[in-house]
Amino acid sequence: MNGWTTSHDRVLAQRHAEGWMFLIETARDLRPAGASAPSGNALARALTEPVRVQAPRPLAVLEDGASTAGVTRSLISQLPRGSRLDVVEADPRFPAQLCHLVAAHPAPAGGPRPVTVHQTCVEDLDTDDRYDVIVSGLSLTKFTPVRVERIMARYMELLRPGGTLTYSTHVGMRRLRVLTASRSEARRCAAVSEIMSAYQRSYATGRTTNLPPANVWRLQRPCVFPDEQWQTQDGVGQ
Repeated sequence: MNGWTTSHDRVLAQRHAEGWMFLIETARDLRPAGASAPSGNALARALTEPVRVQAPRPLAVLEDGASTAGVTRSLISQLPRGSRLDVVEADPRFPAQLCHLVAAHPAPAGGPRPVTVHQTCVEDLDTDDRYDVIVSGLSLTKFTPVRVERIMARYMELLRPGGTLTYSTHVGMRRLRVLTASRSEARRCAAVSEIMSAYQRSYATGRTTNLPPANVWRLQRPCVFPDEQWQTQDGVGQ
């Protein structure tokens, strides 16, 4: 058995273990885990497309809701030289694994590691930085409408003008949730869906359909928001 085979087998075993870990932890408590399953290669590739499109220039990238690191691993492998990645994960069960992944990633010669893990909610992330790309792994349909509005507003605030947000929506899961939900839960789902639809109408630049049934949305922050444009025309903030 050569070294490549040993390394390849180790990676496959790790990914298999991650999948089982995610399912076990999600079964214990469906609320904290943002996604319904670890991200597959096709889904991860669709979510990280804006990184490839903007390469090779250095990028500031934020991943929210990393969970078992399926997308994180893809992002690290695609980061252009000189880029940085902030990984946000609120669930305390996952950051240790994320930190282990980051530690295994070689740091650039003479420079700091380009990846930092933050155990917090994105709404509470203490930073003045702005990002070229934000990848969200949160299943927003599980949150209250107020929380969803807060998260989406925070994403737009953290994006640089012209920056891109990607996230996925699992179509079958949403329909199943509505069919089996109580009236109050159905109203909550409808309210969340309307919030997301409003953001899509205002900022969506594309949508990709993947298997398992998931839509990957790409939203772009305008170079100038309407209220900012009004202030500029009025002479404020110039």
